Amino acid sequence: MARQHLEVLSALDKAKTQWYHFTAIVVAGMGFFTDAYDLFCISTVTKLLGRLYYYDPTTGKPGTLPPNVNSAVSGVALCGTLAGQLFFGWLGDKLGRKKVYGVTLMLMVFCSIASGLSFGSTAKSVMVTLCFFRFWLGFGIGGDYPLSATIMSEYANTKTRGAFIAAVFAMQGVGILSGAAVAIIVSSAFRKAYPRPPFFVDPILSTPPQADFVWRLIFMFGAVPAALTYYWRMKMPETARYTALVAKNVNKAAADMSKVLAMEVRAEQSKEEKEEEEYGLFSSKFAKRHGLQLLGTTSTWFLLDVAFYSQNLFQKDVLTQVGWLPNVKTMSALEEVFKISRGQALIALCSTVPGYWFTVALIDHIGRFTIQLMGFFFMTVFMFALSIPYYHWRGHEKCPPPNNDKYCGGDHLAFVILYALTFFFANFGPNSTTFIVPAELFPARLRSTCHGISAACGKAGAIIGAFGFLYAAQSRDPKQTDPGYPTGMGIKAALILLAICNALGFVFTFLVPETKGRSLEDLSGENDEPTIELQTNGNERRAAMAV
Repeated sequence: MARQHLEVLSALDKAKTQWYHFTAIVVAGMGFFTDAYDLFCISTVTKLLGRLYYYDPTTGKPGTLPPNVNSAVSGVALCGTLAGQLFFGWLGDKLGRKKVYGVTLMLMVFCSIASGLSFGSTAKSVMVTLCFFRFWLGFGIGGDYPLSATIMSEYANTKTRGAFIAAVFAMQGVGILSGAAVAIIVSSAFRKAYPRPPFFVDPILSTPPQADFVWRLIFMFGAVPAALTYYWRMKMPETARYTALVAKNVNKAAADMSKVLAMEVRAEQSKEEKEEEEYGLFSSKFAKRHGLQLLGTTSTWFLLDVAFYSQNLFQKDVLTQVGWLPNVKTMSALEEVFKISRGQALIALCSTVPGYWFTVALIDHIGRFTIQLMGFFFMTVFMFALSIPYYHWRGHEKCPPPNNDKYCGGDHLAFVILYALTFFFANFGPNSTTFIVPAELFPARLRSTCHGISAACGKAGAIIGAFGFLYAAQSRDPKQTDPGYPTGMGIKAALILLAICNALGFVFTFLVPETKGRSLEDLSGENDEPTIELQTNGNERRAAMAV
C-alpha cells in the first residue's frame, strides 16, 4: 500500500540548517577525530617501538619490530574495529542509536589511556598488553562507524544530508593530521630535553630510555577529544526516525524533534492502522530490494580499504624506499619519529584533509555516485603512474659514499606529489562516499546493521592491506628484505596490485545507486504504509506512520 511521508520525518527533511545540525556534526565528528587519531598514530611510533624493545647489536642496524609483532601492532586495532562494527551496528538497531552511543565513546577513552600504560618488564609483555588494549580500542572505534553515520543521516535534512555526513567523516582527516602533529610536538620536546647522536655515531645512546614515554603520551592523547564530547553525546535525543519507524512511538519522535528544530511538531494517530509485515536482513524480500545495493556498498568499501590503509599505515616505508626519508642509521630514535610524523603531516595537510572537505562542499551538488566513480578512476590512474615507472621516480641504484643513504637519479618530489594525489582522490572520492551511502539506502530498522556490515567489509580489506602489504612490499632479493621477513614481490608490484584494487572499485561502483536529494524513506522503500494525523504549529496535515 502506498503511503505518504510521516510528518515528523517530513519536517526533518525540509528543515532549514540550524545550530543543532552543527552541534551534531561536532559531537559525532569528535568520535571520528578520535577514531582516525588512534588508528593512524601507530604508524608514527612503530619504528620507535622497534628501537626501544628489539635492538640487536649484532645486526649493526637499529632495532625493528619482528614481522609478526609489526603486523599485530599495526593491524590488531583493525580486527577490533571489524568486530565492533558488526556488533554495535546490530545493537544500534536493536536498542536504539543513543543507548549504545556513549558506550563506544567510553571504550575509546579507557583503551586509549590503557594503551599508553601498556605494562611489562619484557618486550613481549609490553607488546601483548599493547595489542590487547588496541583490540578493544578498535572495538569501540568500530561501533562509532555505523552509529555516527546513521545518527547524522537521520537528523539531517534532504538538501544537505550528504554534506552533513561527509563533515562528520571529514574529522577523520583532522584526526590523522592531529596524530602527526602530536607526534611532532612530543618528539620535538623530548629531542630538546634529551639530545642524542645518530645511530651510526653511537647505537646505544641514539635511543634515550626516556623515549619510552613518547609513544605512550602520543597514544594517551587520543582519549582527550573523546572525553570532552561525552556529555554532549549523552544529551542528544534518540533520532526521530528510530523512535517513529522502529520503536513506533510517533508522539515521542515529534516531541524530541520539537526541541531539536525549535518548532512544535505534534502527532495524533488516526483511528485506522494497518501493520505490514516487516522483512528481515536474511529474507528474500530484503535480497530482492537491497541485495545488490548491499553487495555494492560492501565490495567498494572492501576494495578501497585494501589500498587506502596500505598507503596510510605504511607511508613511512614507502617514503623511505624512495629516499624521501633519510636512512635510519643517520637519525636518532626521536629524530626518526619527528621526520616520519612530519612526512605524514605534510601529506595529510596537502592532500588528505583537503580531499575530505572538497567532498563536503560538492557532494550535494554533483552526487555520491559521480564522486565515487571519479575518485576510484583517478586513484587508479595515479597509482599506475606511481608503480609502472617506479624505478624512474625512485632512482635505480644507491649513490656512492658519503651519500649512500640516497638513490641516484629519480624524481622523489614527483613521486610524493603523485602519492599525495592518490590520497586526495581517495578522500574526495570513495573513502567518503562509501561511509555516506550505506547510511542512506537501507530501512531504519536495518540501517545501522547494514552500515556496520559494509564498514566491516571495508575493515576486512584494511586488515588484508595491513598484514599483506608488509610482506608483499618486501624485496625479491633476500639480501634487501627487512630483518625477519621473507622475500616479497617488491614495492613496485605491490603498488600495481593496489592500482588493480582501485580499478575493481570503479567497476563495482555501478552497483551503488545515487541517493542525492531523496528522502531516506523513499530510498529504503518505507513509504508504503498506513497514515496518521499530525499537527504542526496548529496546522493539520496528513502523513504516514512507518510500522
